[in-house]
Parts: sequence; structure tokens; C-alpha cells
Amino acid sequence: MFTGIVEELGEVTAIEPLGDSSRLTLRGPLVTQDARHGDSIAVNGVCLTVVDTLDGTFTADVMAETLGRTSLGALTEGARVNLERPMELGGRLGGHLVQGHVDGTGTIAARTPGEHWELVRVSLPPQLARYVVGKGSITVDGVSLTVVETGDDWFTISLIPTTLDLTTLGVKRTGDPVNLEVDVLAKYVERLLGAGGTARTEAAR
Repeated sequence: MFTGIVEELGEVTAIEPLGDSSRLTLRGPLVTQDARHGDSIAVNGVCLTVVDTLDGTFTADVMAETLGRTSLGALTEGARVNLERPMELGGRLGGHLVQGHVDGTGTIAARTPGEHWELVRVSLPPQLARYVVGKGSITVDGVSLTVVETGDDWFTISLIPTTLDLTTLGVKRTGDPVNLEVDVLAKYVERLLGAGGTARTEAAR
């Protein structure tokens, strides 16, 4: 489980195609200082398993499902990535509950600079829009953010200087893809309400 508070801006140092999968090597001296084989590290919001570590880098295998569902398949050597280790039990929940299970990808649709911040509009698949609400939480490329406004297939977020400086969202351009993970609580509520409705209908028969 993660919090969406990016610890380090890492870099892709190598990509090894493996048929229907890829092995990534990423530089992240901070997140690898205590990482071991089998540990989890979120890369642009995608929970990956550490295969090996060496001199501030780690390798991770990315399966076809992940390559197809997320933007990791579009990474190139030298690309910057957001890195976060899992939250320790008893640690502070600085963002919100993030699983590292990407629901789909969106696209940076527009950027509007402000005096000390930037308003970013992100398009998203319509089937995810129902989980996104104003002042609710969403994870964009692994960054926990508060939604400003929503539409049928878009939402906006405000980025403070710290987020612009310390994450990939500061350099993403219009048209670039981003990984999206909606608030898992919204999905559970939807499922429970749906199950409850079915149960009531069955009981009334």
C-alpha cells in the first residue's frame, strides 16, 4: 500500500524487451537504500516487484498486462519516473490510500500556469469518470492529488511548486499519457451498493 507521496524522481537507465514483457532498470538511490529482492516500489504509480538492486539502481519485470494497461510501455531510456516505497505500518498517511493498481491511462489535455501554481486538465476514459469527484482524491502518475473540477471525460488538478519541482508532472507536456488510479473507496462503495440493491430485490421476491 502506498500514499501517493513521491519520494524520489528516478530515471530509466535500461529497458530489456523479453517477448511479451520487459525488464526495466531504474535509478533511485533513495528508494533502493533498503530495498531487497521481492520488495515493492511504485513506478509512476505502478506497483512493481524488485528483482535485483545494484549501486542505487533496481530492476523490475513488467508483464504484458501492465504494459498494455499503463504508460510504462511508452517509457524510453533516460525518462524520469516517480518512485515511492510502500508505506510502513504505523507511518503517516500523507496522501490517500493508493494500491499501485492502475485503472487506466489519461492524457494531459491542457496546462494553465498561475502565479505560484498550475492548473492541469487531464482527460480520462469515460468509464472511470464516475469515480472522480470534486475535492476527492485521485492518483496521477503515482502522485496523490485533489480533484478541482470534473466533466464527463476530464478532470482538473492544481499543482503546487513542490509537485512541479519534485515529480514528473512538472515536465509532462500536453498530449503526454499519465497513469490513473481512482480512489479505491469509491469502487468498494459502488460494489457494495450494487450488491445491496440486488440483495434487497431478491429478498422482496
